[in-house]
Amino acid sequence: QAQFVESGGGLVQVGGSLRLSCTASVPTLDYFGIGWFRQAPGKEREGIACINSDDDRTYYQEFVEGRFTISRDIAKTMVFLQMNSLKPDDTAVYYCHLSRCTSNSVAPLGDYWGRGTQVTVSS
Repeated sequence: QAQFVESGGGLVQVGGSLRLSCTASVPTLDYFGIGWFRQAPGKEREGIACINSDDDRTYYQEFVEGRFTISRDIAKTMVFLQMNSLKPDDTAVYYCHLSRCTSNSVAPLGDYWGRGTQVTVSS
């Protein structure tokens, strides 16, 4: 069993910043991590960033690297996504989920999707 609750979304202008928070209820894992995903209207859900549970190593998809930063508060079972230099194409519902982190993919493990948090970037 796992549960994920996202918060911190909102409406921002192009170039602005937001910090998303994820409260994750999962067993402590030595290898698998927590990933951030997003889904825009009419598009498929895509993985964007991931952090390992054991060593806090981070992974990013190319289209957000340099703008987004994922971090983790291990003691409080929380994961964050700092988003800077936001673009209109970043508009989506953002989710966190138990994941496998690799250098070229963020793959969800299981099916424990929460409600997500809406991010809207206006021109």
